[in-house]
Amino acid sequence: MDNERPMKIVLLEDDISACRKFIACANSRTDIIFVGITGRSDDGLEHVRNKLPEAVIVDLELTWGQGSGFDFLEKLYAMEFDIRPIVVITTRNRCEDLHAQLHAQYGIDWIFCKLQDGYSPEMVIRHLLRFRPYFSKRHGGMNPSLKTLESPEELKNRILQRIKAEMDAFGISVKYKGRKIIEEAIYLILSRGEKNSETVFQDLARMHKTHYNNIIRNIQKAIYDAWDNTDDIEALLRVYTAPIRKETGAPSPTEFVYYYADKIRRDM
Repeated sequence: MDNERPMKIVLLEDDISACRKFIACANSRTDIIFVGITGRSDDGLEHVRNKLPEAVIVDLELTWGQGSGFDFLEKLYAMEFDIRPIVVITTRNRCEDLHAQLHAQYGIDWIFCKLQDGYSPEMVIRHLLRFRPYFSKRHGGMNPSLKTLESPEELKNRILQRIKAEMDAFGISVKYKGRKIIEEAIYLILSRGEKNSETVFQDLARMHKTHYNNIIRNIQKAIYDAWDNTDDIEALLRVYTAPIRKETGAPSPTEFVYYYADKIRRDM
């Protein structure tokens, strides 16, 4: 498991002291990372939905928080996942019948009683990591590798960073307003699968509270200035390999944003 990315964990816990111990445990190692910590059950669900953790640690009682561990589990159980997170309960309740019901009703993977001898956040983390290979194959090995599992937020950031890198390579300066608009246009195309450039540019005009033609002009200026001011046109043509119309001598806004959207999509 040395080549795996750090295990992403969401912690639903309202005891500040317990949270600090979990954080200290995470800070002392490189194989786990808490992507969400909250004492509110609704916020915990949002963290799970947006961050796609590999594991969720749930304080069942939430005495000082908001909601309850039971509310959280019911809503979590109703959610659909490509890979269901490992679910671990921490509780002060020793009732074996309750524990059995939690396992049966919600498919809980582990229950740790906070009153048991030797209990600690480190114990919980050690168990998660020890059995991580088993849980990564819980659906018969048909799931994508956990190395490549990304949350929507991580995927968006990766796409945006790739777009920025392509614009840097093309030579469009960040000082141009058109660069930001180009980046937004490419992202809209990728995230929506939008095939109509007019729709993309109209949406950008609404976002920027300006006229459609201003969006086109800003994009054109950014492209043409980079094209005209380059000292090495051959280098530029190596990063932009689409055919160039003789009558314009440079890509049109539509040609440009769709070229890069297609290029990035192929590499995703």
